[in-house]
Amino acid sequence: MILSNSKFLRAFLIFAFAIMLSACGVEDHAEKSSMHGEHGAEDEAEVEKGPHRGRLLHSDNFSLELAIFETGVPPEFRAWATKDGQLLSPDDVELKVKLIRLGDKVDNISFKPQGDAMRGDTVIYEPHSFVVSINAVHDGKTYSWEYDNFEGRTMIEPKVAEALDIGTDVATAGTIKEVVSVYGKIASNTERVRKVSARFNGVIKSVKPSIGDTVKQGQILARVESNESLKVYSVKSPISGVITQRNANPGEQTNGRTLFTIMDTSTVWANLSIFPADRKRISIGAPVKVTTAIDGQLFSGVIDRINVMTEANQSVGARVVLDNKDGSLLPGTFVSADIEIAKHPVDLAVKRTGLQGFRDFTVVYAKIGDEYEVRMLELGRQDSEWIEVLGGLESGTRYVSKNSYIIKADIEKTGASHDH
Repeated sequence: MILSNSKFLRAFLIFAFAIMLSACGVEDHAEKSSMHGEHGAEDEAEVEKGPHRGRLLHSDNFSLELAIFETGVPPEFRAWATKDGQLLSPDDVELKVKLIRLGDKVDNISFKPQGDAMRGDTVIYEPHSFVVSINAVHDGKTYSWEYDNFEGRTMIEPKVAEALDIGTDVATAGTIKEVVSVYGKIASNTERVRKVSARFNGVIKSVKPSIGDTVKQGQILARVESNESLKVYSVKSPISGVITQRNANPGEQTNGRTLFTIMDTSTVWANLSIFPADRKRISIGAPVKVTTAIDGQLFSGVIDRINVMTEANQSVGARVVLDNKDGSLLPGTFVSADIEIAKHPVDLAVKRTGLQGFRDFTVVYAKIGDEYEVRMLELGRQDSEWIEVLGGLESGTRYVSKNSYIIKADIEKTGASHDH
C-alpha cells in the first residue's frame, strides 16, 4: 500500500518519537519522570525491606514495616511496629495511612489489631499507584512518613502527545452489538442486467461501444436498417452501465439475437452463507458490515433476501445489496460479514483500540492533566469496536483510545513497579 505524503510523514513522526521515548525520552520529560518517580517506587535495592517483605520506615528508635497483604484476601495493608528493635503490641500503636491517588483522590485507612500485626480496614484497589502518607502514634509521640509508590504511570507533554497523535475519549455508557460472522462472495446484481436486441430485424449499419465501455441510459448503441421498411433506426441503451457482451458488427443481420448485454454496476450483491444453527437469529433488514478479503474495505448494508432452501453444504444463502458507485467491488471477490442480531445497552464501554496488556491485566490508560496511568479492567461483552467495562474504570474518565501502545512503551522503558 502506498501512503500519501502526509500519511507517510505522520507515520514517520510516530515511529521516530516512539524510538526517542523508548531509548531515552525527551530531556525535559526524563527530568520530570525522575523528579516525580513516575515509573514506580524506588528500585528494589533502594527500599529497605522488613521481615514480612514490607517497606521498613525508621524515625529515631521507632520503626514501622508496612506491607500489602493479599494471601487469601483482597489486597490490604498489614503493619508491624518496633521500638529499639522490640516488636510492639498492635494495641499500643495508633496507625493511619492516606493513599493520595492521581487526581487527588484520597483513600483513608485505619488499622485494628490482628495477631501481632495491625490490619488495614480498606481494600487497596488497583492500580497500586499513589503517594503514601503515614501517621503513627506511640506513647504520645507522633511519627510521620511520606513516599511515592507509583506504577503504570507516566507524564507526556501536550505538544509531544499531539505530535505522537495520541487520541483520547471519555468512557461513558454505550451499546454492544451482537453479531453473527459469516462468509460469502460478491456477485453481479442480476436485477440490474439488460440484454438488448433490435426491435426490427435488419442490417447493422454501425456499432458504437465495445466490451468494457461505460454507457448512459438512452445512449445510441447501434444503428440498424429495417428489412421491411428499409428505414434506419437507433438501438439505445435502456440503462446506464457497462457493456459486458457485444454480439453486433456492421454488415451483420440482427436475426432476433441479443446484440448487447449491459450491467449496472452501481450496486452489487454480497451472497452470504449462513449456518443453519444461526438461521433463526437472522431476519430480513438486519444491518450487515461486509469486509473484502483482499484489501479489507468495509461496506454497510442490510439483509435483503434469505433463501428458503439450503445449499449443497447445508448453508442457507442470504443477500445484501451494496452500493458500488465507485466500482471498487468486483464480482467474484471473497468477503466476510458481521450480521447484527441484537443490541445490548451497557453502563460503561471503551474502544477496543485503547486496550493494552499490563502485568496480568487488560488495561486502558487514564489521562489526568498531562499524566497517564493504568486502569485495570474487568471486561464483559464486546463487539468489533467497543467492549463493556464491568469494573476498574469510573464513568467520565478520559482514557487513551488511539496509539495507546506509545504510553505502554514509555511506561515500560524503566519498568513498572508493583511494590508491596
